[in-house]
Amino acid sequence: MSTTLPLFWDLSSTKKTARIEASIKLTGALEHFQAQFTPKPEGAQAETAARSGDGLDVLNAQDVSYSIRRLVRGLSSPRESSRLGFAVALTELLSRINTVTCAQIVALIVDSSKTQGSMTGQEERDAHFACLFGLTSVIQSGLLLRNTPLPTSASSSTLASSLSSFKDVLTHLFALGEKKSWLRESAWWAIGLAVDSLGSSDVAWKEEAVDAVFLALFSERKYWTPEKVALALKLQKRFPTRDWKKLLTPTFKHTDLLSTGNLTTIARILKEAASDEESKPDLSQTGMWKPQVHFVWDVLLDEVLSESNTGPDAKCSFPEFFRITVDESLFASTASPERKYWGFQIFRKALPRVASSDLPLLFTKNFMRSWINHLSNSDRYLHKIARQVATDIQSVVKNNSTLGFTLILQLTGGHGSRQFDRLTKTKTVETILTSMDTGGIENYINYLLEQINDESALADIQALNGRRAWILDQLSALIRNGAIPKSDGWVQLVLDWLVVHGLFVAKKKSDKSPIKALHRIPSPPFSDDLRKACRERLLSCLAELTGQLTVVKEDDNKTLKMPAVASDGEFWIERVLSTIDQLEKDTKHVSPLDDVDEEELELRQKSRQIAERLRSITDSRAESAKGARLLLSATLLHHYCSDEDVDSAVLEVSTRMFPAVEKKNKKSKKSTSNAADNAESQAAEPVDVLVDNVIGFLEQATSYMRAVANQVFSLLSGAVQESTIDLILTQLERRDPTEGIADEEDEEMEDDEKSASESDDDDSGDASEENEDEDDEEVDEEEDAELRRKIEEALRVNGVEATDGNSEDESDEDLMDDDQMLAIDEQLAAVFRARANERKTGKDVDAQREATHFKNRVLDLVDTFLKKQPTSPLVAKTILPLVDLVVSTGSDEKQLADKASGILRSRIGKSKEAPVNLDKERAKEVLEELHSRARKTPSSDVLATFAQCSVYLSRALHHEGEEEAVLAAYRASLADFVTRKASKLNTGFFLEFVRRHADIAWGLRDDLTSIAGKAVNPYRQCQAFQILHTLFMSLLVPASRKAEFVEFIPTLRRTLQDVISGACDASSAYQTPQVKDLFKLALAAIRLSKRVAPEELSKMWESSTWSALAAKLANSDRFRSAQGLQSTCKQITNLTANDIKAVDNTPAKRKANVLGEEEDQVATLKTAKRKKVKKSKIQAS
Repeated sequence: MSTTLPLFWDLSSTKKTARIEASIKLTGALEHFQAQFTPKPEGAQAETAARSGDGLDVLNAQDVSYSIRRLVRGLSSPRESSRLGFAVALTELLSRINTVTCAQIVALIVDSSKTQGSMTGQEERDAHFACLFGLTSVIQSGLLLRNTPLPTSASSSTLASSLSSFKDVLTHLFALGEKKSWLRESAWWAIGLAVDSLGSSDVAWKEEAVDAVFLALFSERKYWTPEKVALALKLQKRFPTRDWKKLLTPTFKHTDLLSTGNLTTIARILKEAASDEESKPDLSQTGMWKPQVHFVWDVLLDEVLSESNTGPDAKCSFPEFFRITVDESLFASTASPERKYWGFQIFRKALPRVASSDLPLLFTKNFMRSWINHLSNSDRYLHKIARQVATDIQSVVKNNSTLGFTLILQLTGGHGSRQFDRLTKTKTVETILTSMDTGGIENYINYLLEQINDESALADIQALNGRRAWILDQLSALIRNGAIPKSDGWVQLVLDWLVVHGLFVAKKKSDKSPIKALHRIPSPPFSDDLRKACRERLLSCLAELTGQLTVVKEDDNKTLKMPAVASDGEFWIERVLSTIDQLEKDTKHVSPLDDVDEEELELRQKSRQIAERLRSITDSRAESAKGARLLLSATLLHHYCSDEDVDSAVLEVSTRMFPAVEKKNKKSKKSTSNAADNAESQAAEPVDVLVDNVIGFLEQATSYMRAVANQVFSLLSGAVQESTIDLILTQLERRDPTEGIADEEDEEMEDDEKSASESDDDDSGDASEENEDEDDEEVDEEEDAELRRKIEEALRVNGVEATDGNSEDESDEDLMDDDQMLAIDEQLAAVFRARANERKTGKDVDAQREATHFKNRVLDLVDTFLKKQPTSPLVAKTILPLVDLVVSTGSDEKQLADKASGILRSRIGKSKEAPVNLDKERAKEVLEELHSRARKTPSSDVLATFAQCSVYLSRALHHEGEEEAVLAAYRASLADFVTRKASKLNTGFFLEFVRRHADIAWGLRDDLTSIAGKAVNPYRQCQAFQILHTLFMSLLVPASRKAEFVEFIPTLRRTLQDVISGACDASSAYQTPQVKDLFKLALAAIRLSKRVAPEELSKMWESSTWSALAAKLANSDRFRSAQGLQSTCKQITNLTANDIKAVDNTPAKRKANVLGEEEDQVATLKTAKRKKVKKSKIQAS
């Protein structure tokens, strides 16, 4: 037992793996002991049985019998998880040994779980649980129906199990369930295990055992409970020849328990509501609701969904079963939240078991209503379980993508809602769509298009238009969702459908047309609002497709990710224009929505011809030509979809400029509203005109224009000229956003006068335009009423009442004198001024907001250029305008400043490439201006951005051989930082440069040492030496600079010694930590000197001067107690002595902190002395 006792402790562990591991070790050890055990002779067995009482010691080893007793007793232990661990170990042990009988173990379990009157409530519950777990272990181990004799002797006929022990187990479990209601389900579940084992066993007394079960279940207990339904289902399946009609009456009318006629009664029983014709006087009622669903539902679902319950001989169909027992019972409108919670759990159990064809049958009317209600609001009682149901549905689709279409039909169908995601505030439908394959997406699209002509909604035009609008939203959402797998087939189908119904009128269907949208004609036709929505959705879908990357396979079988194109490399916008071209030629089946004059047709044809010529360009201009082609196609398509006539001018400009891109002998001409600028526009670079159109796109408030503009500029970035960058940066200049508002108002007034004169000739205005102006008129009326009220108040103050036109004695009113008129005039002027200020303030705010948004979009162009062309010499030209945005923007434009700062940090500061063919003079000017602004900036974040830009320009100038210009800029900033107390610079500005370009910063060595003596205070002087320290730590001295290094070190030595010597004076402001930093600089320089010129070490550093300095520190009143400083100074003396061997024998790996605490320094020196003495003794011996 000494080997098994420690294993019992882990059986109570809270960790499942620990319990299982302990159980395996225990049963393995006990099997080993039992195999070595030899039973006593038959004469001595009776003596042993009488001594032990339970007879376990007769045929079992001592460790085995002890373990059985302890495991049984441990079932009643309340400690941690001991009941679970002991039950598992007991079950495993009983299944492996064949030297015990069922009667012995049952008697032992019953005896150890007896309850007494003196027990507390907890102790009584522990005893009941011990009995339940013990009897369950007997059943699960197989001991209850074991048909093998005990190995006592060859002639023995004692069997491990018997009918009486089987009946005892049933009796105890039934009694346990009736004694405590909260144990009923568990006890009957154990009985169900026994029935399952009995059905598959071959014991000699099987029939008698079955009779005992039927007697106890149907004769002794007439009432019906969910537990009895579960057992009856199992028994009817295994023993169908019994007289079930007699057993089931009068509760059930049909012999088959799962007949459709019995489902209503079963539903009532499963709700745990007693039938009217029966009572349960001896059954303790369940006192509290349990969230766990009853085990009977597993039995029911397994039976209803089994293969045997299919075909003409099926007991009941699953739809009928689920509708009656779940939907109309647990999800009824009068059902409690607890019942609905069970319903949701049953749905989750059925979901993975139901076949794909039966899956829609789960989404019944009451279930969908309850699910949507509880899913729509987090405050609902069952919101959490409703979310779990949604998660399960999404998981089913992820495992089997073919089910996605079926589930979406249920969620958006009759029992669901077309706006399911919006109602429930989830992304269930969207997530299902992302999990579907392309075949499922195509089926869903076809399903949506079939609902265009819904016969049931023809009587209600408003409902039909609402359904069609929802279909438009669904089609566009499929394209806009980047997670949905896309194929050219279904994307082209959606785009073609939007083109047909947005730009054309379908007159006749064409089954043979390659455009599938013509295979079905909508009836009634689309309204004007729906056609406008189709055009808007078309542009929004193309905006999304323009920004999405597509894998394109090239001729050499290489794959490339490209934006704005289909899998064949053609622009989606060009594909749409191709569809429009086909439809314009098919006059038999469709007609254009708007009539077009010959001039516009000629312009469109010319645009297509130029785009086709651009397609043939394959040389170095291919990418730029591709961008020009995209710009032309996008402009043409926007002209088709837009109700405005502005785009025609854009088309004309683009049409004239494309020959210039192809180097035709035609002059470029930039359209402008000011005729005086024509001379300048004719001389403009072709790419400037294209980019000017791109900027015009950015001014539009549509995602289509912005997406096209960014993509076109990305393709044109390789052809950008200096004038192009100037054009872009001009848009970022800070100007008054309200400029020109007065002129615009004057123009509007003139237009209004013209329109008024024209309206005199034609009084019959368009009704739709009148409707569009109704809202504006209402707003004007409200404003006029407010103005009228203020005027009346001003008149009333001066004793004049406003007339309403109904007074009969208006002619008798008193006339005002001059003073009254002047008083009224002043007050009326104040009212009108306030009115004008209100309008101006509103316009100012709107104009400022639009200007900020526009600059944000222009910054996207700058970011694209810096990303695509990092080696362009024009990169330097963008730095100062971006810096202006960072520095000069107000608090209301913080987002703009943050974006500009982010571009500078990511594209400039982190750039690893240097520009080629740099304009040196401009780069120098930018660098000087950066340093000038850095000396005045109050923000450390902005200063860090300046530092990164300065490093970038330094690297660029270094590649061009202009290191002196870089040093001059940093030299001036260094002088400002060290000598001026109010300087805004910090050490980080210089350290960034020193770390990344130590070879250039080496040119500042003399400046750092000389200017340190001019520092405004010791703190700035120490910061200058810190920069020098970082330089020594980062510097790699090549052989070509060895002479410079050797020449500089004496100057550094003298400077350091002078500063440290001066710090010893009583008037000095230097503190010990600052002197310590100076010694660190000296040590770093000494280490570098040993690597660069070891033969010149003593000459450069003159160790005698350091000895004198150490003596001065020791005699100084300020540093006399600073032993660490003195020790370090002596260490420098030793390092710089003219003893090369001593230098060579210096350990390569020193302590990191040379200037540590004083005790550490002393200890280090003592240790070194001991090592030297020990070494000398060894040599002497």
